[in-house]
Amino acid sequence: MSIGLQIYTIIHVVLSLAGIGSGFAVFYGLLTDKRLEAWTRFFLVTTAATSVTGFFFPVDRFLPSHALGVTSLLVLAVATAARYRHGLAGAWRWLYVVGAVAALYLNVFVLIVQSFGKVPALRALPPSSPAFVQLTVLTLFIVGGVLAVRRFRGLSLQPS
Repeated sequence: MSIGLQIYTIIHVVLSLAGIGSGFAVFYGLLTDKRLEAWTRFFLVTTAATSVTGFFFPVDRFLPSHALGVTSLLVLAVATAARYRHGLAGAWRWLYVVGAVAALYLNVFVLIVQSFGKVPALRALPPSSPAFVQLTVLTLFIVGGVLAVRRFRGLSLQPS
């Protein structure tokens, strides 16, 4: 791997981890009915940047990772519009919550796939382990997402 590609990969990974970390802060805000403006902006920008930079790795065909990137960008577009264009009014509130949680989940999904593919200790686990972990994480995100939709009203503006 060339030094340029190594640097690009590091930037992509840092963006991804920043998106995941800030996404969990935003998720906490959703569960506690806090808007966390700065965290939300940072999450949306870094998560979009993660998806966009994923398209520029040298490959010769459309991969499942590209499909995830497209899906993430579409989800982020809806969440961003719901938050900033429609002000969380009416159905846009729950569309924002679902979009933010889904975008975070997609980033975590990729983190798990990459971890099982690159971390030797995880690769040594039984073949069913990645599927079990993914199913467990998906279940936690669904339950958390339902709670977030119920709890987040988006009325209180909290500094972040």
